[in-house]
Amino acid sequence: MALRKLKPVTPATRYYSISSFEEITKSTPEKSLLAPLKKSGGRNNHGRVTSRFRGGGHKRRYRIIDFKRNSSEEAKVIAIEYDPNRTARIALIEYPDGKKSYIVAPDGVKVGEILQSSNEAEIKNGNTMQISAIPVGTFIHNIELKPEKGAQLVRSAGTSAQIVAKDDKHCQIKLPSGEVRMIRSECKATIGVVSNTDHENISIGKAGRSRWMGRRPHVRGVAMNPIDHPMGGGEGKTSGGGHPVSPWGLPAKGYKTRKKKNLSDKYIVKKRK
Repeated sequence: MALRKLKPVTPATRYYSISSFEEITKSTPEKSLLAPLKKSGGRNNHGRVTSRFRGGGHKRRYRIIDFKRNSSEEAKVIAIEYDPNRTARIALIEYPDGKKSYIVAPDGVKVGEILQSSNEAEIKNGNTMQISAIPVGTFIHNIELKPEKGAQLVRSAGTSAQIVAKDDKHCQIKLPSGEVRMIRSECKATIGVVSNTDHENISIGKAGRSRWMGRRPHVRGVAMNPIDHPMGGGEGKTSGGGHPVSPWGLPAKGYKTRKKKNLSDKYIVKKRK
């Protein structure tokens, strides 16, 4: 999973780097596991922009990922594919009855390997089981927060969490942010690190490449008029004059937006900072 740097034949390609895609074994997705993906351009059902600087971008189709891994039968990896909707690679697996599904590909998993979702499964990359059945110190990803709900934590490229301690009802998991959190022992997790570990080193290289991803230009608040932003206006160039805020007046740097009395606080053993 290396990166490929382009020859600097234009100003943009001087800083441009892309994934080598050497781990990809199949270029066309499985038709039965595709779903339409409608773009909103950052607008809600009233047509108002609720997420700024979004729009355009290449047309995509959603790949239906199995985050629950409920089947305990052994499945064979038949392809590693690119997914335009996530940073990690996805693996196409096939069960003995012919049923196929996509999973988030763990790092190092190859075509032909046998994966299983069971507490009796071997401790190896790609196998899924309850956290209570995984040894302390193991690196895991695709972690559930509620039993049978499906994986919600640690799903992006190159990330992993680590089991720090276990008791009867809960396990302590160190997340990529540094936070240590208690998660119920019967929740499932997948062993290993998420694939595409070099993703964080990719250099976008040019503005147009961000547009392909659906990201529009981000305008600074100080460059706007006072009607549009609290930091806008002023004679000549000003840097705001006050503390940096969002367009709605919320402090933008250093202010913690987490609820002061969040119900999940009791599950956090150590905060991320």
